[in-house]
Amino acid sequence: MSSLQNSKLSSLGYTLKQTQHRLRMAMDEALRPLGLTTPQYAVLGQLKLKPGVSNAALARASFITAQTMHSIVTHLEKNNLVKRKCDPKHGRILCTELTKQGEMLVEKAYKIIIKVEAAMVATLSPDRVALLEGLLLECFNNLSPVDVNE
Repeated sequence: MSSLQNSKLSSLGYTLKQTQHRLRMAMDEALRPLGLTTPQYAVLGQLKLKPGVSNAALARASFITAQTMHSIVTHLEKNNLVKRKCDPKHGRILCTELTKQGEMLVEKAYKIIIKVEAAMVATLSPDRVALLEGLLLECFNNLSPVDVNE
């Protein structure tokens, strides 16, 4: 059976993408009163977990391109949410950290995002939420870079 004929399987990826898109829209809407976008929140959250990380590592952890990361960090720095300094081991690498204002904002944003995620799974029992998370993690682990020439 060709992949075009097997629409039941091919729609799984589309449904996952639709869900991800709706989650992103809900997160953007919820974060708007704080003056944040979802990618900005992702960057602030990563900096809370890994203070002093380089922009390249931050981009990888936040699923953002290096070019977009530069723009986001510049914006966050202008708004006094992050500060950058030279890496003591590699003078050309800039490390980014949260400011006190950035730490307070990411804490507020985290509480908002928890509510968005809770709304997303509101009709699921805790066991089903755990199952969903486990299944998504299993799918993630099953995937490796796909060779389109195969």
